Amino acid sequence: MLSDVINQALYPIDDPQFREECKRSLKQDGALVLPGFLTEQVIKCIAEEGELKGDLAYFTQSSHNVYLTDTDPVFDLEHARNKQVNSSKGCITDDQVGQASVLRAVYDSNVFRDFLASVLDEEALYDYADNLSSINLHYASAGQELGWHFDNSSFAITLLIQKPEAGGVFEYIENMRDADAGEMNYKGVSDVLAGKAQVKQLAIDPGSLVLFRGRNAIHRVTPTIGDTTRMLVVFAYNSEPGIALSEAARKTFFGRLE
Repeated sequence: MLSDVINQALYPIDDPQFREECKRSLKQDGALVLPGFLTEQVIKCIAEEGELKGDLAYFTQSSHNVYLTDTDPVFDLEHARNKQVNSSKGCITDDQVGQASVLRAVYDSNVFRDFLASVLDEEALYDYADNLSSINLHYASAGQELGWHFDNSSFAITLLIQKPEAGGVFEYIENMRDADAGEMNYKGVSDVLAGKAQVKQLAIDPGSLVLFRGRNAIHRVTPTIGDTTRMLVVFAYNSEPGIALSEAARKTFFGRLE
């Protein structure tokens, strides 16, 4: 039962008025955080699954620019367009999540999916066509981080499962660029990379559902501190059916194509 998984007393996700409130908040702030979205028992269950399957995770460490694009020789290497930041994490993929996992029950729920589509202003949401990308569980142990970047997709959906002792803080600045207009705001990005910009932080605790508009909002997750691994679930959906993550992205993020 979805009511055994989601705290529906706090979050009546099938209620049109509640959906509209969430939609307004996301539009206004570029981020929506619903604390305590999952029940405590479910958080514990997912964390235990994460611990059991941690040795299956594929770990990556890479350098990239904030635009997640190849180096542009028109600009020097220290320019905001090319300056490199570091990202490192582990990940288990959709095919490694158990068929009986509570994660799959939430991801596949029509009520949950309709709620997300309504809040994100999408007609419908669909699974990824490949067998790796739909549900991912990310691990960040001591020193691991996600460097400053913009997302290629228009939205991201995550659930924090386990919080580290310190660090692992989600920082962002909304409206840092206008990707559709081709305005990359190199000066603003330079200030962020130099630590000269005032950033916002999202207060996220285990069990929180987060919807985030990251295409034009620069964001990062600071390095994890301590022995407790940060665990985060990413629910990936498409606005069109039959779309797979590119082979290059699958190879980069998961180390395999299938």
